[in-house]
Amino acid sequence: MEQRHLGRTGLRVSRIGLGTLTWGRDTDEHDAADQLKAFWEAGGTLIDTADVYGGGEAEYLLGRLVERLVPRRDLVIATKAGSVPDPDRRVDGSRGHLLAALDASLARLGTDYVDLWQVHAFDPETPLEETLQALDIAVGSGRARYVGVSNFCGWQLAKAATWQLAPGGARARLASTQMEYSLLQRGVEREVLPAALDLGMGLLPSSPLGRGVLTGKYRHATPSDSRGASDRMALFVEPYLDDSATRVVDAVITAADGLAATPLQVALAWVRDRPGVVAPVVGARNARQLEAALSVETLSLPDEIRRALDDVSAPVHRYPDQDWSTL
Repeated sequence: MEQRHLGRTGLRVSRIGLGTLTWGRDTDEHDAADQLKAFWEAGGTLIDTADVYGGGEAEYLLGRLVERLVPRRDLVIATKAGSVPDPDRRVDGSRGHLLAALDASLARLGTDYVDLWQVHAFDPETPLEETLQALDIAVGSGRARYVGVSNFCGWQLAKAATWQLAPGGARARLASTQMEYSLLQRGVEREVLPAALDLGMGLLPSSPLGRGVLTGKYRHATPSDSRGASDRMALFVEPYLDDSATRVVDAVITAADGLAATPLQVALAWVRDRPGVVAPVVGARNARQLEAALSVETLSLPDEIRRALDDVSAPVHRYPDQDWSTL
């Protein structure tokens, strides 16, 4: 699998990442082991997790599998901290919470360091410089090799990255931002992606298959074994089952038919090759689903198909996102 630099850093990662959102919850140890082995054998290196996935079980499961199945040195392990199971405060970006969460993640993962540590979301109740200081401490102590953020909007991302690049003080450059990005969700193109490109951060798209909708499996009905049929995940899928999403899915299926490919491959290839994207993070229930995603490595979309997909999925960009002189 092709390797790409993560932003303006020396860290290289596979151009497809393996997500672990369902590990320890819907994906058991046997299926997780099969996924990890298949991913590694295909040349994959980037494994994405978080301290809240499965209530910590995803990290614990990954830690049990590393070394037993795959050498630690062959993986780029990325985790996140900051999300909390508190209905009154969903994010805690305080220095104390973040550093304690990192130590707990390292213990669950069974490793002395993570390759990439990310703030899971912006915390409006904590000064941003305090949140960022936790990243500096993590890198300075060797507990994290690189750092990034997740789910920051454009101004939040630009402010954080600029602070870290300011002269004076040993600050760790932000290597990446992880955001939802797909043919069904192109909101990052307004401000987040331009900021990331300008400030030297790589984009790690989550839900690159539109929460599974771009595979076409919801086109006529909701499969009984899908996220859309799950009590826990149905509300996650529902926003992408409207008429505008259907038009995009139909276009993806048409493109796939013309290329003798699958809708999954077309949708994933589109986001993988967008400017600024380093590695879409793909989640799967089992190795068979993962192998279907990894097969995209051999596919590059022809320009005319890429342009057609750009057009059918184009978001509305008006002032101030669009050049004012053209309005």
